[in-house]
Amino acid sequence: MPMTTSSNTQHSTNPTETPLDPGWSRRGFLRSSVAGVAAGMMTGAGAELAMAPSARAQTTVSPEAALQEMMEGNRRFVESRMTSFDEDLKMLKEKTAEKQEPFAALLSCADSRVPVELIFDQSIGHLFVTRVAGNVASSEIIASLEYGVAVLGTKTIMVLGHGNCGAVKASIEAKAVPGQISGLYRYIRPAVDQASKDLDAAIKANAKIQAALLRESSPVIADAIDKKQLMVVAAVYDLATGKVTQVD
Repeated sequence: MPMTTSSNTQHSTNPTETPLDPGWSRRGFLRSSVAGVAAGMMTGAGAELAMAPSARAQTTVSPEAALQEMMEGNRRFVESRMTSFDEDLKMLKEKTAEKQEPFAALLSCADSRVPVELIFDQSIGHLFVTRVAGNVASSEIIASLEYGVAVLGTKTIMVLGHGNCGAVKASIEAKAVPGQISGLYRYIRPAVDQASKDLDAAIKANAKIQAALLRESSPVIADAIDKKQLMVVAAVYDLATGKVTQVD
């Protein structure tokens, strides 16, 4: 897909999306996400982590604004008018060497065809990304995302499935495989059962099931949602068009 850059930001006209404040450009969004002061949302051992100066979250954007920035970034990617490459990478590296202040987190498949920062047109330090085949919410993944919420203050978590997912396909076939690959099956099997082995339907169901698991199994994430400090959504990435579509 050819890529061109532009400094212009076009806001979504999709009525289902929550608009940013009038006149709030992408650069304004990013300045706000970096310049704000964090709100504490954790107690106990997690609070001690949150007090670490190098990890203290500073984004103050709303969950709705964070989600919209991701979807608008994907729109720029699809339309080949990416802006993330316009940013000064040297300056970004210097600013993020000691700390990170991402505004959103993702649980994505490990598939090499899903370059997360690229498809959302985001640069260094903007997204907190966890990746595992089948985008499944294992205990290690949940722990990582809890860190993103409690310590880094991410405002949106997106579980991102993708078309023609090999992990979901393997779970449908349930054939003998080498090593520990079959360990993924137990996480994906509920989606396979729900979708009657239809691959596309199973991919969507899996993203929704894993998102629900994050909301329900993590007290840290559930508490942030209850306080209106976080959104957890499910989406699917189309390998052919590059478009991300929410499925819940």
